[in-house]
Amino acid sequence: MCHAPDPVAVALDIGGTKLAAALVGPDGTVLARRTAPTPAGDAGTVWRALAGVVTEVADRAAVLGRELLGVGIASAAPMDLRAGTVSPVNIPGWRDFPVTAHVAGLLPGLPVRLGGDALCMALAEYHHGTGRGSACLLGMVVSTGVGGGFVFDGRPHFGTTGNAGHVGHFVVDPAGPLCGCGAQGCSEAVASGPAMVRWALEQGWRPLGGTADGVALAASARAGDPTARAAFRRSGEAVARVVTVASALCEIDRVVIGGGVAQAWDLLEPAVVEPLAAYSGLDFMRRVEVRPATLGVDSGLIGAAALLAGDRAPSLPVGI
Repeated sequence: MCHAPDPVAVALDIGGTKLAAALVGPDGTVLARRTAPTPAGDAGTVWRALAGVVTEVADRAAVLGRELLGVGIASAAPMDLRAGTVSPVNIPGWRDFPVTAHVAGLLPGLPVRLGGDALCMALAEYHHGTGRGSACLLGMVVSTGVGGGFVFDGRPHFGTTGNAGHVGHFVVDPAGPLCGCGAQGCSEAVASGPAMVRWALEQGWRPLGGTADGVALAASARAGDPTARAAFRRSGEAVARVVTVASALCEIDRVVIGGGVAQAWDLLEPAVVEPLAAYSGLDFMRRVEVRPATLGVDSGLIGAAALLAGDRAPSLPVGI
C-alpha cells in the first residue's frame, strides 16, 4: 500500500538583507527554497518581495504533491505575537507590520506561527543540530547583532510578546559603548562583529588586506596580531557574561552559538570558555556546555518550521 508523503511546512526567514521561503519536511530537510534581497522602501514594497517568494514555494509544494501543514515565520525583532506584528530594526519600512495577517491572507486556511529569528535558530539546533539532548538550551547568534532564544524541554520560550531571549541587550559593561537600543554597555555593543571591528580600529588595528571587516579581523588574529586577538577576547568575555546570567536565571545546560562571528570558532570558543570558568561560581552554572551551531544559513527556516510542532505559540489574532 502506498502512503501519502508527509505534509511540509512553509518556512519564512525575514532579515534585513534577505527574504527566504522554503518547504521544510518533518525531519528538518529543506525541500525547496526561494530567496530575494530585502528591498529598501515602504511596507508594501517589502511585503510584495516576501509574497513573491512565498507564492513560489507554495506553488512548488503542489508540483511535488505535498500537502501544506502550515506556515512558520522567523523574523528579526522586536515583535508582538499578540498582534502578529513585527518591527525589525533592520527593515525600516516595517513598523508594527501585521505579517501574520498578510501571510494568512496569502495562504488561507493554514495556521501561521511567528517567532524571533534567534529563537528559531535555537529550535532548529535543538531538534536537528548540536542542541540535541539538551534539557534547557540557549541559542545565541553573534553576528551583525547579538540575539538569542531559549528552548526548555523542547518548548520555545516566547515571553509575553515574543521578545524573550533578547540577550543582545543584557548590560555587560555599564561604562561600555552606547548601544543602538539607547542603553550603554549592552552585549551587542561589545560582542557583535561590527562592534569588534570598530573597537579594534580604535585601538590601531589595520587589516592585512584592504577591507576592515570580521573576516579580516579573524585573519589578523590567526596571524598573531595582538589587537585582533584582544578584540576576540573582549567579545568572548561579553558572551561569557551573558551565559553566566542565563545560567543563573534559567539553569541552562547548553549554549549553541551561531552567526558570522562564530564562523571563527577556533578564536571565539576559548574567548568564551576561559572567562566563563571564572565567572561561574556555582556547580550548576559550571556544567553548561558551549558548542557551535551546525545548521548554517538554513537554521532560521528549519526553526520556523519547528514552530508548527504542536500548539506552542501564543494565541494569534482571531482568524490567523
